[in-house]
Amino acid sequence: MTSVQVSGTEGYAEEAEDLFKRYESIPAADAHRAVLHLIPAAPSRILDIGSGTGRDAAWLASMGHRVVAVEPTDAMRLPAMALHPLPRIEWLNDSLPELALVRTRGESFDLVMLTAVWMHLDARQRQRAMPNLAALAREGGTVIMKIRHGPVPPGRRMFEITPEETIGLARMQGLHPVVHLRTESSQERNRAAGVTWTNLAFVKAKVPAA
Repeated sequence: MTSVQVSGTEGYAEEAEDLFKRYESIPAADAHRAVLHLIPAAPSRILDIGSGTGRDAAWLASMGHRVVAVEPTDAMRLPAMALHPLPRIEWLNDSLPELALVRTRGESFDLVMLTAVWMHLDARQRQRAMPNLAALAREGGTVIMKIRHGPVPPGRRMFEITPEETIGLARMQGLHPVVHLRTESSQERNRAAGVTWTNLAFVKAKVPAA
């Protein structure tokens, strides 16, 4: 029985070997320089959505955090588990916009991260996804997104998304923007191709006590 491809993951299985080399060659701290100040200092619960090669999950786990790493592409998730066999990382086969498996667990997280994920969702999927993201962040917790702009690689499914749209969807779910920064790509060939990134971060509002 063949598995059904998750919308937005097109092209990743075919390029998995090359992507591992490229992603793992860039230190996570460099990739997330714009939001380093938002990574919790104390051991925390972190949800890494679209965890890919596990680079970020391993980095976060090395700092003492417990990470739930969500990756729907077997060709990425299974080698990532072998590359980063850390007890603080739990791997799940799940995906946006529903994150059905994660949500059934009833957990909330101090930090929810989406790196190079959001631009794979079409407009309707983004509208469905944002309430699920917000529900998974605890009150006072943080949601961090890194969104790609520029030419779409062959075989991939990506959409050009304005930061304003994403900020608007987030505000409707009680997520308040604290970072909005455009940065160049960490990969030399992507910089040459004109790829840039929008770094967004939101803090979930605390509900006043009755």
